Amino acid sequence: MKLPDSLRDQLKIPLGILLLESQTDKTNIEKYFSGNSYVITVGDRTTEKMIGFGLIPSLQIIDGKEKRAKREPPKLANAIELTVDNPAAEITSQSIDIIKKAFTMQPPVRISVNGEEDLLVIPACVYAPENAIILYGQPNEGLVIVKITPEIRSKTQKLLDLME
Repeated sequence: MKLPDSLRDQLKIPLGILLLESQTDKTNIEKYFSGNSYVITVGDRTTEKMIGFGLIPSLQIIDGKEKRAKREPPKLANAIELTVDNPAAEITSQSIDIIKKAFTMQPPVRISVNGEEDLLVIPACVYAPENAIILYGQPNEGLVIVKITPEIRSKTQKLLDLME
């Protein structure tokens, strides 16, 4: 499914709470977690930051890039590694399948994307468990924190349905 140009501006609006870069620290992030939160990170820098804070995401979706520049993936031992192809500005059915599969596995699970992982926030919101919190970077602004609710599921499912 390809991202139509008509959705590009809509996707620049954070799906959740935007924590400015200057406020992105462990204490401010943990305020949004409950005791049993299933934490999902999308993006290499976001994943690396959480691991650095000692907050190991249950599911990490990375592509080995930051702002389109190649980078070393965040270090993490003992994660189950999955790989999927997902071209830029697309969400493949394989990506959706592997995200669903990851939610059935013992965390931590890491999905390494050949291509681009940005849009995978959308299916992650649709299929995440009830107690999930998704964290992703908002370029040059900060960190977006999305608590999975029926409203978020509905909104992201609509976005998915609008992709061609």
